[in-house]
Amino acid sequence: MIVRTSSEIYLDANATTQVLPQAAKAARDVMEELYGNPSSSHSSGLRARNILESTRQLARKILGAETGQIVFTSGATEAIQMAVLSALCNAREQQSQGKRPAENRILMYGATEHKAVPQAIRHWKQLLNVNAEVVEIPVDKNGMLDLDFIEQNASRADLICTMAVNNETGVVCDLEEVESRIRGANSEVAWLVDCVQAIGKTELDFSKTTIDYATASGHKIFAPKGIGLLYARESAALVPLMAGGGQEQGARGGTENLPGVAAIGAVLQLLADSPSRSFADESVLRSYRQRLVDALKSAFPTIVFNAPFEHSVPCTINFAVKGFPSKELLDLFDAAGVRVSSGSACGSAAVNSYVLDAMGVEPWQSRGAIRMSFGAVATDSQITAACERIAQVGQALCDSCLVVATDADALASQNLNGLIQLKSGSNCSWLLMDSASRRCVVIDPFEEMAERIEALVRCQKSKVVAVLDTHAHVDHESCRKELLGALSQFAADSAATDDLLGWPQNADGECLLGDGTTAQWMRLSDELVIAKTDLPGHTMIGVAYFVGTLDGERLPAANIKFAFTGDMILMGGIGRTDFPCSSADRMHESLQRLPMLIGNQTLICPTHDYHNEFATTLDAEIAENDFLRSIVDPVSPMSLTDFKDAKPGIDAGIADESNSELVCGLIRRDNDSSNSLLLDQAGLRTILESDSEALIIDVREPHEFAFEQSWSELGFREVPRNVPLTRLSDFLPELMKTVGNSDQKVLFLCRSGKRSGKAAEVARRLGVANALSIVGGLALNTMHCSSSAKPDMEYMI
Repeated sequence: MIVRTSSEIYLDANATTQVLPQAAKAARDVMEELYGNPSSSHSSGLRARNILESTRQLARKILGAETGQIVFTSGATEAIQMAVLSALCNAREQQSQGKRPAENRILMYGATEHKAVPQAIRHWKQLLNVNAEVVEIPVDKNGMLDLDFIEQNASRADLICTMAVNNETGVVCDLEEVESRIRGANSEVAWLVDCVQAIGKTELDFSKTTIDYATASGHKIFAPKGIGLLYARESAALVPLMAGGGQEQGARGGTENLPGVAAIGAVLQLLADSPSRSFADESVLRSYRQRLVDALKSAFPTIVFNAPFEHSVPCTINFAVKGFPSKELLDLFDAAGVRVSSGSACGSAAVNSYVLDAMGVEPWQSRGAIRMSFGAVATDSQITAACERIAQVGQALCDSCLVVATDADALASQNLNGLIQLKSGSNCSWLLMDSASRRCVVIDPFEEMAERIEALVRCQKSKVVAVLDTHAHVDHESCRKELLGALSQFAADSAATDDLLGWPQNADGECLLGDGTTAQWMRLSDELVIAKTDLPGHTMIGVAYFVGTLDGERLPAANIKFAFTGDMILMGGIGRTDFPCSSADRMHESLQRLPMLIGNQTLICPTHDYHNEFATTLDAEIAENDFLRSIVDPVSPMSLTDFKDAKPGIDAGIADESNSELVCGLIRRDNDSSNSLLLDQAGLRTILESDSEALIIDVREPHEFAFEQSWSELGFREVPRNVPLTRLSDFLPELMKTVGNSDQKVLFLCRSGKRSGKAAEVARRLGVANALSIVGGLALNTMHCSSSAKPDMEYMI
């Protein structure tokens, strides 16, 4: 275990910031003492009005806006709506009066803008029936706007939207040069600038520009959520988004959010008192960034930074680590108590970063992007603590064999033994590792997992006795030979073979399988062997590999622990046979043979897992698939003729996922995340206090689990057993055997409840009746059970 303090280290300031004490006090004072309505004419109202107008003047000072209008809003998103609505209404009016061409018009926005901007443009364009094309302004590899594109197209634009500082990369826009290109081509076009990430970080002087609209958000600059503002140039059209009451000089109806205004006013006052109108000296922030960068480089030797520092604000770092998707790194940082994000908080569910895609970075960089933003009021001690925690993250990766230690002679502190499942999308690669002999077999290697496989083998210093494919894949070439080349120093002589699927030329022996056929086998460990038998159908070149214990010269079905059948059996269905290389005849024969080869609790490990169901058993599939049950019926099995009549119709119903992935078999099961799987806090307390027999399992990966939780403070009598999802399939046979359909409860844990929920679903499907997961995971339950996990609150200002 890596022991860490309970306090979190918050490095996601571009998503939101903590509220400064000065801002919180200002808001509280208004709520408790100065709570008058700014529209009231009595003394309480006048004092409230003074707060409103003095904050407006502070905003003018910080923005350098001597003229124009400052409108307080609920945040930047509302301000964007008002600006876009105003610009489009004005453009439509100008066109109706013949003052502006009505044809061939465009609405432009930077390709790396926050999604609120293009979505607002399309929304209001549709509602107002504006006849204009929405056009992206391209960016270069550094995230800088294509100025030539702006200049060439600005003449026919009714709206141009750019951003001062990008929220994902921190890239700073040269607003002066952008203005030159815009106004050189079009003096009338409305120009909106998103300044959300710029205030307090870069100098703004709107009175010296022709910016028509600018937006800001309180919760990005250490004020509360729910307050923001819109700047509108004196000559800019301004159409109320909300009418009624006449507040904000008629620009926004509704009583103003005075506590929010007071809070943002307190922050703006801090900036006004600073000679540079910034929260901190830029050289200090740059030194902080360099320390974090150095720590990241040490922790992640393959790190790549996605935006040039010379063009970025110093408090945003965007990076990717080859071989690590962003979700995995997010989970790891979160386990370590370091809060980072995968990009814009508003788009965190996305797989790729649209900002980085627009910049043309490599796909793996976009998929693996992590944004670390430490905020402009960070302190030296906070950065020191962050660097220490990053070093612990790197150590956890080394300990779990995901990063190979630089010491070539060092042996991993964690011995990997058994079955490991690596996934990328629906693709599954499998490793069988024996820690005693340091022998290893790879089954169905995919290119996306090749680097991870290589790291595990190198870290464990394993001898790769075989790299195997279960079948000739239809949609891709196997990377078996390339992987063997990369692992040449770890490959046994047996791994070099001319066999199309990688089976060694000289097996260790032969055995009889459950149907009486003979199979070659090779030894994996003192107890386990891996045997091969032909199992064609999905493709004509197809085999199955069985891992089990010999009984003399026999490998009985009941002795087989794992079966690798490729795409013959999938969770929810069977492999398709409508490829040119498929055979329905052979599929029918192979399926009817399978129940004689493997046991009731033999775990079937597929090549594809489309719904995160990990693995299955023949019994589980037969129970849920009438078609499969008819094929393998021991009394009256489906005839070949009936099979061949029915199978084409079944295959025709297979929908390839979003036309981007070839689905290799029928997927018919609907995932039912039953509420019976979920345990609320009261149920959790009952188990922890009175059910000593309950089996509690943490399914986070070892590098996450390595960071010690305060288990006793959470009410756990002992540290839960760690069975990461990559090892879940290795654990399932033991779980089915020891718990099965008994009354014993099995409680799965993870950070958010998503992974543990999946594990509980898998266990239930395979017959573990009382598999459970906690609602909200440890994150919510930690919050309620312990008050110690709070961020450090210390400030420079």
